[in-house]
Formats: sequence, C-alpha cells, structure tokens
Amino acid sequence: MGTETSTGVEISEALLIDEKSQKLRDLGEIVPPWKDQITVRGVVVSAVLGALFCIITHKLNLTVGIIPSLNVAAGLLGFFFVKSWTGLLSKLGVSVKPFTRQENTVIQTCVVACYGLAFSGGFGSSIIAMDKKTYELIGADTPGNRPEDIKNPALGWMIGFMFVVSFLGLFSLVPLRKVMVLDYKLTYPSGTATAMLINSFHTNTGAELAGKQVRSLGKYLSISFAWSFFKWFFSGVGNSCGFDHFPSLGLEAFKNSFYFDFSPTYVGCGLICPHIVNCSVLLGAIISWGFLWPFISKYAGDWYPADLGSSDFKGLYGYKVFIAIALILGDGLYNLIKIIWVSLKELCNSRTKQDLPVVNEFQDDEDSKTLLEQKKMDETFIKDSIPTWVAISGYVALAAISIATVPIIFPYVKWYLVLGAYIIAPALAFCNSYGTGLTDWSLTSTYGKIGLFIFASAVGSNGGVIAGLAACAVMMSIVSTAADLMQDFKTGYLTFSSPRSMFVSQLVGTAIGCVVAPLTFWLFWSAFDIGDPNGPYKAPYAVIYREMAILGVQGFSELPKHCLAMCCGFFVAALIVNLLRDVVPKRISQFIPIPMAMAIPFYIGAYFAIDMFVGTVILFIWERLNRKDAEDYAGAVASGLICGDGIWTIPSAILSIFRINPPICMYFGPSSSS
Repeated sequence: MGTETSTGVEISEALLIDEKSQKLRDLGEIVPPWKDQITVRGVVVSAVLGALFCIITHKLNLTVGIIPSLNVAAGLLGFFFVKSWTGLLSKLGVSVKPFTRQENTVIQTCVVACYGLAFSGGFGSSIIAMDKKTYELIGADTPGNRPEDIKNPALGWMIGFMFVVSFLGLFSLVPLRKVMVLDYKLTYPSGTATAMLINSFHTNTGAELAGKQVRSLGKYLSISFAWSFFKWFFSGVGNSCGFDHFPSLGLEAFKNSFYFDFSPTYVGCGLICPHIVNCSVLLGAIISWGFLWPFISKYAGDWYPADLGSSDFKGLYGYKVFIAIALILGDGLYNLIKIIWVSLKELCNSRTKQDLPVVNEFQDDEDSKTLLEQKKMDETFIKDSIPTWVAISGYVALAAISIATVPIIFPYVKWYLVLGAYIIAPALAFCNSYGTGLTDWSLTSTYGKIGLFIFASAVGSNGGVIAGLAACAVMMSIVSTAADLMQDFKTGYLTFSSPRSMFVSQLVGTAIGCVVAPLTFWLFWSAFDIGDPNGPYKAPYAVIYREMAILGVQGFSELPKHCLAMCCGFFVAALIVNLLRDVVPKRISQFIPIPMAMAIPFYIGAYFAIDMFVGTVILFIWERLNRKDAEDYAGAVASGLICGDGIWTIPSAILSIFRINPPICMYFGPSSSS
C-alpha cells in the first residue's frame, strides 16, 4: 500500500505533521477504517430508503418514464435518519458511535445501488414488454407479435434474474477506478455535487443548513402525502374521475391531453430537472398533441382505417409510438457516437499530455490547506485498494453463473449469445462510465437498445422478441451499475471514504435491490392495471420496447401510410438538433431543445409536461427572487413532493388490493346548451 510513497514525501510529511493535522482537522482527516464506515444502522437506513426510492422510481417508470437523479435526496435523507437515530439514543443516555461523512457516503451509495435496479432492471421497459398485456395492446394479428413470446412477471424469476446479472457491472470496471478518478480526473458532476452536500452536512455551518433542508423536505413531504390522500377521495372507480383529470385549460385542450393534473411528483420533477429539459418536454407536447396528431387525424380513412381502436398500431397509435422511437434512437445514436469519439480522443491525448479536459476541483495550487486536502484524498483512495484479481475472477465467476442461468430463465437466449454479450459488455460499460464522467449523461437505455436489436436479429422470428428484450435488460444492468459505481467512487474520493467500503456498500445495496426492486414492482403489478393506455400506469416504454424487438425481427412492413417517412424525418431532425447544440456557442445552445426529452410526450400525452413546466416556472421565479435559497432548498422541496406522493402509493395499493374504492367520482363535462 505504501510502496507508492517516495522517501522525499515521507520526510516532508514528518516536517508538516503537526501543521497538517491542525489544518485538516475540519476536513475529516481522521478517516475511520473501511470496515467501520459500514455500520448496521447504515445498512438498515439504506434498506428503508432503497425501498422508498424503488417505489418512486417504479411509479415514474410506469407513468412518464423520466427518472430524476435522487443521489442528493439519498444523501440528505441518510443524514436525517441517522442523525435522528443517534440524537434520540443520546437523549436516552445510550452511547452511540459518531456519525461520519464516510458513513453518510456509504449509505448514499447503498441506496443508489438499490434503487438503481428499479430502473436498469428493465421493470418499466424490457421486462414488462414481455407480458401478455403488452402483447394484446400491440395486437395478436400484428406480424412478428407471437403468443409464444410472452413471459409474465413473476417474483421468482425476476429476483433470480436480478441476482445473476446485476453484479457483473460492479466488477467490470473496478481495475480502472484509479485511472478514471485520479489519472483522468473525470468530474462526474452528480457525484461531485453529492459529495459537496455530504461534506457540508458534517461541518457546523453545513449541519445547520442540513437541518433546515430536512425540515423543508419533511414539510413538503407531508403536504404532498396529504394532498395525494385528499385527491383519492374524488378519484372514483375507473380512470376518468378526480383531480388527475381536471380540465384546467378547457375541455377542448383536455381532449388533446393538455391539462394540469395536480401531481406533486411531476411538479417535483420539474423542480429537479434542468429548465431546458422541462421546456423540451413541453415543446414536444405542443408539436405532437397540439399540431401533429390533430393533423394526421384529419386523414383517418385515407392514411389508415378510421375504425381502429386507440391502441392499434395500424392507426394513429402507430404514428405516436414509432415517431417517438425515431426521436429517441436519433438522440441516443448521436450521443453514443459523440461520447465514444470524445473518449477515444481524450484517451489518445492523454498519452502525450497530462491536462485532460476536466474541471480542476483545486484551483489555488499555492494554498497549502487545499494541497494537503487533495493529498489526503489521494492517499485515502489509493490505500484500501481492491485487488485486480478479485475484480477479474469475480467477473468471470459471475459471468459463468449467468451464462448457465439466463438460458434457463429465457430459453430463446442461448449460452453463446450471453457469452458474447459479456465479452463486449466491459467495453460498453467503460464508454458509458467515461461519458457519464464527462457529461453527467448516462446512456443506459441506448446501450440496452443496441443489445435488443442485435439479439432480436440474431435469434430471428423464433423467439427473437423475448431474446432481444432479455438482452436489453442484461446490457442496461451492466452499463448502468458500472457508471453508478464509478460515480460513487468519485463521491467517496471527495468525502475521504475508502473505495473498499464503497465497493462493499455497492454490493450490499445491489443485493438488497435484487429483492426490493422486484418486490416493490410486484406491489404495483398486483394492485394496479399496469399497461392500460387509459389508466394512470400506462407503462409507456413497454409497448415501445416490444415494438423495437419486433422491428429487429420483422422490419417496417406493417406501418401506416407515410409513418416510415415521418420516422426518418424525425430521426434526422434529432441528429441535426444535437449537432446544432454542439456547434453553436453555449449562449445559444442552452436554448436548443433536447430531442430525447421532446419524444416522451409524443406517446404519453401533454398533461405531465404541463406539471413539469409549472415546476420549472416556480423554480425560475424562485431563482429570480432569491437564488441562494433556491439553490439550497429547491432539491429538498422537490424531493419532499416526490417522496410524499411516492409514499401514498403504498396505502393506495393496499386499498386497491382490498377492493376499497374512493367514495366520490368528480367528473367534468360540458354544460348543456340552452
């Protein structure tokens, strides 16, 4: 461990030891051993928060498909729970261990690893795309949509599948942690922001601010929960009653899904997501539901049969889904090529120069305190190394288990296909992790779609749909967990946390997530009509992913008139818009919309775009009135709104399971003409 320290450095340390200890006393220089950073109370708090965040992630996945980063909320709530725990025990006269920033970081890492599986596990996309409901929505007479390609969710196989695929990403890039964090100094913006927040909690000033943030979070969590409870009384039976269907912009706008549905979750997302994301979503809603779909509807009977159902892909529904797919694929392909190009370019440049294109977190090289802090972080990060042989042998062993197990769960996925996926997976995981470090944009779903199309076409018509969807889930899990781990290594580096404790906490969090993510999804699956196009849980990506798998096998022969031409146009438009965002000056590019965000309302509807835009307007006004308060409390307020609505899902699901219906149906209709 100490072989990397030269004699000269040891002498300088001896001369500066007293000054160093004094200057770093407020920087967490007394770093506890890595085993002490992982505590029983931390694991318990992580499991509770992980379950809560899994519920929130599932709800967002099954409604709009937009998942905001909850890293900061995990760090904040972890601080709140453990501080409350230790404070209560102290008042009772029980001696407790001090709560350190390292333990706070470990809790945040564990929570992120747990709830991350609710997204990367494919519960809102590839897994649910296999079920009978999605098969029926697409239509039994649709070429390539075979009844044999159905696999309904079940707790047994979902938990088993999570265990055999979710750990591989953690071992794939461990040998590169020093390269990514120390040598390349990748910023990982979300990880850095979370670290700064945790560091602020564990100073006197930061603890005071954290207390105010927690009170703000608790206040809005209570308001959100109470409002969701109140809304339930008026939601009636079915999917047309209550505040969720309030024609706030008029009945004509309501027919085209333009209305404010009073959702704390979507307003909270609007507070968390950048302004450009929220505005892009609203622009997409205006283009699609305001102009494009009404225009295409005029040609019913010419471009497509006029008597088709609302979910028939040979009609208007086909335009909605495939144009959204075209935008998503265009945006994803552009960013994938861009990140691979940037990664290769910087890897080549790093051979000839040391200054990589990253933000230097320590601007003043003359400040001895800053230099000592950086040196301490470097030493801590290097000290508790994870042997390379552990990572390699772990990956090989897990891959062998997975190669033997995945074909049992999905018989159409042959062992040699799984082997091929695991051979190329580390390279894709590196690209995703490096790109996330540079841009903070994880392209998990894009890599998943690559696996989907490759496997679907390789297997062919006899099982290619299920094989493609399974490959999508495998690839998403690997590249997502690898990027999350590297981002958490960055957080740990900045909070003086041992990489060994970070890695173990990721393993623990992933193990918890392998059980909690399927269980919380099963709660939704058992209590609600998941996948109903007219219900609250539309599972929008289920249909999209199954259609992509069918396309990988069958092609575009059954699309309605002019649909393929429109798809090509929007695909090219996504490429051009992304290119413009990169070539024009930043003062202009910050106002250019994001195609991926624009695509979401094309299929889902405009109502959630209204809610998110309300959130961004609130934040915009707040920033103009008091930018400091907005920066300090917007995340806490948003987290409270999302968490409160998410918590209400539990009693709502229980009431639904016991067939307890709301007593009132509040419905709006036109007044009778006189």
